[in-house]
Amino acid sequence: MTPTPPPRGRFAPSPTGPLHLGSLTAALASYLMAKSQHGQWLIRIEDIDPPREIAGMAERQLKTLADFGLLADEPVLYQSERAAVYEATLEKLLREDKAFFCSCSRTQLAAQGGIHRRCVAAIDPERTAIRLRVDDRTIAFADGVYGRQSQQLGVSSGDFVLKRADGYFAYQLAVVVDDAAQGISQVVRGADLLASTPRQIFLQQQLGVPTPAYSHIGLVRDLNGQKLSKSQWAADLDAEDRFIAFCMAYRHLGQDAAVLQRGLGTQAILVRALQHFDARLLPALTVPEPDGTPDGH
Repeated sequence: MTPTPPPRGRFAPSPTGPLHLGSLTAALASYLMAKSQHGQWLIRIEDIDPPREIAGMAERQLKTLADFGLLADEPVLYQSERAAVYEATLEKLLREDKAFFCSCSRTQLAAQGGIHRRCVAAIDPERTAIRLRVDDRTIAFADGVYGRQSQQLGVSSGDFVLKRADGYFAYQLAVVVDDAAQGISQVVRGADLLASTPRQIFLQQQLGVPTPAYSHIGLVRDLNGQKLSKSQWAADLDAEDRFIAFCMAYRHLGQDAAVLQRGLGTQAILVRALQHFDARLLPALTVPEPDGTPDGH
């Protein structure tokens, strides 16, 4: 039997704000999962939505990760530099009739519950998106934390957007193309993205690229039960006691933070965290919910 190669994991933040405890938890989870299996860990900056991004934030996020000892094994990939690859992928899908041009607006699709199964508007050259053609198949996969998941895409998402009408590439396209290009075999991320995973698997199938193993981490929430990244007071980790933040993230992952010791130094603490990490303890803390942004981004 051919041995399974070590995994290649990644952390992929969008530069829309400073990293907070929820971000650190996701980054730490993906790092520990990959490294505990002697794998590699990469960082990708998902900077394909300029209206939402903050200048200089990507560099600030990378510095914060470095402050916690979370360093990528390969050069950081920036999605903003990948437009030619995304365009080539879209051209392939259009050529194979797996994708199509569409000018339907959300308002026009409201009568269909917002689900696109057929175009209800004529093509407007000034406002045209590209959608992936979705059939009625059910996509099922085993999540490493939440167990078996299944979704009938024709009912839940319909023909979803790959390139937006404003000209920006959609998250679903970029994440699939880049996971394949970087050889990512293990995706560990927040549970708010669990519902969008079947769309990504379907696109992987349409492109003929491998499907990574997925594990979704229960979200870190504030005192009101809101996802931390949506909270007004979500603390910027640059201003936090790093040891306390690290312990909180480690404990959120179901691990015993008592094995960590203040004063050991960043790398020594990370080594201890890795030595005692047990992926079987990762908790499914809450019922996952979609992240609430267009097309699962």
